[in-house]
Amino acid sequence: MKVVYLWLIKLFSMMNVWRSKNKIVYVMSFSDNVDFIKQLAQKLPHKYKLYVLYRSNTEAAATDLAAFGINTRSFSDGLKFVLSDVSLLMSAKLIICDNYYAFLGGLIKLPSTKIVQIWHADGAIKKFGWQDPTTEQRSSSDKKRFQKVYDHFDEYIVASKAMGQVFVNSYHEDFDKIQLLGYPRSDQYLSQDWQQKARERIYRSAPELKNRRVILYAPTYRAHQDFKLPKGLGSALVADPNAVVVIKLHPVLRDREVSMRRIGNPKIKFYHELETSDLLAVADTLVTDYSSVAFDFSLLPNAKSMIFFMFDIDSYKKDPGIQDDFLDWLPVEPVYKVEQLRKQIAESKAVNFEKFNQHWNTYNDGHATARVIDRYVKFLESN
Repeated sequence: MKVVYLWLIKLFSMMNVWRSKNKIVYVMSFSDNVDFIKQLAQKLPHKYKLYVLYRSNTEAAATDLAAFGINTRSFSDGLKFVLSDVSLLMSAKLIICDNYYAFLGGLIKLPSTKIVQIWHADGAIKKFGWQDPTTEQRSSSDKKRFQKVYDHFDEYIVASKAMGQVFVNSYHEDFDKIQLLGYPRSDQYLSQDWQQKARERIYRSAPELKNRRVILYAPTYRAHQDFKLPKGLGSALVADPNAVVVIKLHPVLRDREVSMRRIGNPKIKFYHELETSDLLAVADTLVTDYSSVAFDFSLLPNAKSMIFFMFDIDSYKKDPGIQDDFLDWLPVEPVYKVEQLRKQIAESKAVNFEKFNQHWNTYNDGHATARVIDRYVKFLESN
């Protein structure tokens, strides 16, 4: 079915190669770059129009963009996408993607169109692409299909040479494609105005977090694993009697919350309605594992400590895998047992994020949005 689907995309691409290239298309499956998209829309040369194709999980962000006057359109893989959205993509001078999108493997790539990967994370602890150990188990046709998608990208926007090298290794691409511009999504974490507004948003909904040590537990999404939290985790997280613990599971793991709520500790809170990014602005300690949320938290002035609780590291190394050199650049040694976690929370030792940020957030200086927009507006004006 995948082969037939990509063949249909290719066919409809060929039927639409004649279209004028007067559109910009942002393909969205993460809602972190809303401000960047708005600013891009304002800076575009007059002959270009911006469209956002969005996955259903980013509907709130798309509604915000639509209210701003930007054309938005929900999409999912299927015949409707082939019939209605391929023609839009074939009329684009610039396509910006924030993720891996399989449909690119069937899209006709024209020399006049630039396709840019803006990604959705400042760094990488977990592996993906060719670095994922499970990729070797895939069929040769699957591997060829994956590489075809990777090769469609003309440029990769990154915030560090380290992340650029991750794409070189993961996608088998040349470093010449890497653009050291910084991630637009990182600008908010370095903005005092955003930090203040984020705190206000949190305290309006959760005033009990104010003037308390806030410990945020935000584990990553497990795509192929049964996520089972270790016994005693709840009591370990509340090892500091003066702290409040906020648990923020990935939306896909929301059903696992039931078992955590059984702990019944009033110091453990769940706030579905609050954004993880906003919660980072009030957290003193972040407890995570392989999540890219660590790269965001380290930019914030309120970030006092971070704990990497990798209780399932043996299975995670097998699927999807962890960067081979992760122990060289993590800001602290990871912990693997509940008792180690309990001790770290109770001790609450401050962490120095300077080297960590130099390694991964090199070009995240609060001005990434301006640099990225400037580069692609100049590209559009020159054509």
